[in-house]
Amino acid sequence: MVENEEMKQAEEQYSAGSIQVLEGLEAVRKRPSMYIGDVSDRGLHHLVYEVVDNSIDEAMAGYCDTIEVEILEDNSIRVRDNGRGIPTGMHPKEHRSALEVVLTVLHAGGKFSKANYKVSGGLHGVGVSCVNALSDLLVAEVHREGQVFVQKYSEGKPITPVEVTGRCSDTGTIITFHPDAKIFTQTTVYKYDTLAARLRELAYLNKGIRITLTDRRRVQEDGTNPGEVFYSEKGLQEFIEYLDAGAVTIIPEPVCVTSDKIIPIDIALQYNTGYTEKIYSYVNNINTIEGGTHLQGFKMGLSRSLKQYAEKNKLLEKYKGDLAPEDFREGLTAVISVKVAEPQFEGQTKTKLGNTEVTSAVSQATAAAMDIFLEENPKLAKSIIEKIVLAATARNAARKAREMVQRKTVMSGAGMPGKLADCSERDPERCELFLVEGDSAGGTAKQGRDRRYQAILPLRGKILNVEKAAGDRAFDSEEIRNIYTALGVTVAVEDENGEKRMDLSKLRYHKVIIMTDADVDGSHIACLILTFFFRYMFDLIKNGYVYLATPPLYLVKKGKEEVYCWTEEQREEAAGRLGKGTDRGYTVQRYKGLGEMSDAQLWDTTMDPSRRRLRQITIENAAQAERTFSMLMGDDVPPRRQFIEDNAHYANIDA
Repeated sequence: MVENEEMKQAEEQYSAGSIQVLEGLEAVRKRPSMYIGDVSDRGLHHLVYEVVDNSIDEAMAGYCDTIEVEILEDNSIRVRDNGRGIPTGMHPKEHRSALEVVLTVLHAGGKFSKANYKVSGGLHGVGVSCVNALSDLLVAEVHREGQVFVQKYSEGKPITPVEVTGRCSDTGTIITFHPDAKIFTQTTVYKYDTLAARLRELAYLNKGIRITLTDRRRVQEDGTNPGEVFYSEKGLQEFIEYLDAGAVTIIPEPVCVTSDKIIPIDIALQYNTGYTEKIYSYVNNINTIEGGTHLQGFKMGLSRSLKQYAEKNKLLEKYKGDLAPEDFREGLTAVISVKVAEPQFEGQTKTKLGNTEVTSAVSQATAAAMDIFLEENPKLAKSIIEKIVLAATARNAARKAREMVQRKTVMSGAGMPGKLADCSERDPERCELFLVEGDSAGGTAKQGRDRRYQAILPLRGKILNVEKAAGDRAFDSEEIRNIYTALGVTVAVEDENGEKRMDLSKLRYHKVIIMTDADVDGSHIACLILTFFFRYMFDLIKNGYVYLATPPLYLVKKGKEEVYCWTEEQREEAAGRLGKGTDRGYTVQRYKGLGEMSDAQLWDTTMDPSRRRLRQITIENAAQAERTFSMLMGDDVPPRRQFIEDNAHYANIDA
């Protein structure tokens, strides 16, 4: 009776007055994740991309060639371009400045009219207004018609009118904003490297545009601020050379495909001696990480051209097997960029292109350009075909090895690897698998774990470097087979769209934690395991299942007081605090291996969910990640040496 009465009261209270109308940008502040993905580190940086994308759209329209991005001392961001400047006149319908309309009204902007922008990335029209809504202060400065117009906002609302503050001889827009800490509760600190990766990518995709990034938070020894200039004369050709910096190439320079018959198409591709396929696709500068019709068209055109050339020139006579589509793409690095006036994306996140007319346009352009290249370069063409035949041979060997892996997975009823110490819990969301370096550390981890939900799989030494090995060798590796079997997953296979997918429905653990020694060898082993996940189990990383454990580097001890330290600064602080007075009285223990800890210490510092420090592995920029893995784990030594020299000050090298 009481429950029925409560339901009756609720029904009576739910009336027209219960319907809440969020005015202006309140909806963005109420549900920010709907507009920028999330309010974590990724969403924070997305604000910058939204503002920069507006400047890029102005550049694509032909009115801007310079974009300056600054990280200011208080972690504000300033983006300046030399475009036409946002209009400031009175809006005929809104009866207020067009500048204020653009910055305070969702779906307001010039991109919905093709008279202003033939091509645009931000077609949802929520970009700069969202940034305004999620900033505690935003200042818009417009140089236009010989005057400087300025207006200030807070939390999406204007706090000053549009004011003329001076005269100017240039044109452009300057947006300065500071993210609202009430929205971004995790952090409001911008990462220079994250912004640099995206701006570098934009420079390659839009040749001839100069983009600068300056970090005002730091001052170098010469008194200047660190920064970079991103500029590309050759566009995607230089992008491919950048991505393949650590690879040994088969052809001397990338093949370039350009066409504007139906839609503007820009493609560059390169073959190397590696075994992985690296293809990045973009639509109006948006990274379509799930591909789409432009990617399908590229794969079709490439396979058709290569197969026809090989058959025509009788280059397949000695090979009696079949050729699969993926054989034509082993060792391929390619970037596909198309400009579509009315792009149709699948979902709000814009990760997959759906325009059907793009498939044939890209396929025809790719095939035509490849036909010319192959006919004009018969020696290089023969080298590519030989690479394809080797890929097909290795694929057949890898298929047999995969079948062996599949037979040994849990789905086929076989047992788990002998070294696996499994947990009793069967709910994958609660289960954790620790991949541990060596039997000694594995034994300590087994003793220290919580057996209810933590499983331990010791790995013997350093696993195979899959960056340098063909697929059949990878599946011949016992350690790699054990990882597949323990996780309960199948090998990734291509779907009908040519995308490699893993079936994660039988995944036994939703936390896969790499736990290695805190020394150089341990870091190398962790890098080898991450390379394997990146190349063969990318869906695990994509879904946020892969983590790095962070064991402490030091134990500072005085009497019964113990302080674990993860950084040199923490060690110095602990030593200074415990060593006060005339009697130093403290000791410092450096942990070079997990085996040096007792099971209780390992639990307390590295495995206890309430106290440990886990680092989740995410891919913020796939192209940058590809380049890094290829450079660090590939065959070419000079780029790796240069990387080490450039970043040596970050490394802690044990004596």
